[in-house]
Amino acid sequence: MRKLTWGIMLAAICLVPLQAVVADENRYEPAERGQDVQTVYITGLDRHDGHTYLTVDTIQWYEGEEANKIFREREQDPEMTEAPDGYYIVNDEVDLHTYELAPGAEVRMQYYNRTGDWSTADVSWNERIDAAKFAGLFTPQDAELMEGFPYHLTVKDGKIVKIVQQFVP
Repeated sequence: MRKLTWGIMLAAICLVPLQAVVADENRYEPAERGQDVQTVYITGLDRHDGHTYLTVDTIQWYEGEEANKIFREREQDPEMTEAPDGYYIVNDEVDLHTYELAPGAEVRMQYYNRTGDWSTADVSWNERIDAAKFAGLFTPQDAELMEGFPYHLTVKDGKIVKIVQQFVP
C-alpha cells in the first residue's frame, strides 16, 4: 500500500509542471505589430458572389507604458496619469477600407457568443475558429456587439489572412 501511495504522489508531482505548461499557452499576449498588421473596428460584413468582405475603420491601439504616454499627451488630466485598464485607443477620423476575408484566414477570438446566450460568454484566450464561423458571428442580433471589439488584421494582397480579436476589459 505504501508503494502505491508513493507512486501516486510521484505521478502527481510529475504532472504539475505539465499542467503549468498547458495553462501558460492560454494567456493574454500583446497584439502583434508589423507592416501588414492594422488595428481596426469592423463596421460591416457583406457577403456576395461567394465571398465575404469586411469594412473596417482603422484605429491606433496602445498598451502599457505607450498607452500611458499617449493618454497623458491627449487627455491632460492631472488627476489621471495612466490609461484606464492599461490600453488607449485613438480614432480621430473615419478611415474606412473594405477587404475580402480569405476563406482560410486564421481567426483567433478572445470573447464571443459561443452558445447563443451572451450571459454565458467567457474569455478563452486566442481560441481558433475558422473564417466561416467568424463571419457567422455577425448575426443581426450580435453584429453590434461584435463590431464593438478592436481587431488586429493581417492583410496581404488585399485579403485578410489573419484576424485577432483584441480583448478589452
